[in-house]
Amino acid sequence: MAELRYIAIEGVIGAGKTTLAGMLSEKLNADLILEQFEENPFLEKFYDDRKRFAFQTQMFFLINRYKQQQQLKQQDLFSSITVSDYIFDKDKIFAYLNLSAEEVKLYENIFPLLERDIPKPDLVIFLQCSIDRLMANIKLRGRKFEKNLTRQYLAELSEAYNNFFFKYNNTPLLIVNTSDIDFVNSESDFKELFNQIYREDRGFIEYFNPEAKG
Repeated sequence: MAELRYIAIEGVIGAGKTTLAGMLSEKLNADLILEQFEENPFLEKFYDDRKRFAFQTQMFFLINRYKQQQQLKQQDLFSSITVSDYIFDKDKIFAYLNLSAEEVKLYENIFPLLERDIPKPDLVIFLQCSIDRLMANIKLRGRKFEKNLTRQYLAELSEAYNNFFFKYNNTPLLIVNTSDIDFVNSESDFKELFNQIYREDRGFIEYFNPEAKG
């Protein structure tokens, strides 16, 4: 089994990253680090008025993620396994999508100062997902603050994620097409994904495209 002490999972809102992180942490008896989105007092306002509340929402997330990652840094990553449902780098995806040009300039002065102190995962898993499935997942979980999420915003976000990970080379990366896999409700699908994560011959960047079950 490959040596993975720190695994981070990424994907657009509703892709299943938190669910997969929980399932992996349980199977591996690992520490679980979850993004604390519910603590952001600006998030629901942002979904109502992106332009007005983008900067406040962004900066709250940036500082909160930094503090959380500093706690992770203090853990002994060599004596335990850690699974997270986000990477610190993803903060830039939302910044460049939502902030004005002036706000981006300020953001770009702050982000590098924080980024250099952040531990890097041994593997990042990026869950690709169709817009239809994202919308269905978001509706199913019924979070109040996500009720005003639009299909257009999810499409913009999905494109931004795809562009980000197309250029990503900071850590080993496994891109998973989740269109025809249900790792939540299918034990065999989860096992297949788990085996891909721990494949001994996995390259630095891999793409897992499971076939639909007949």
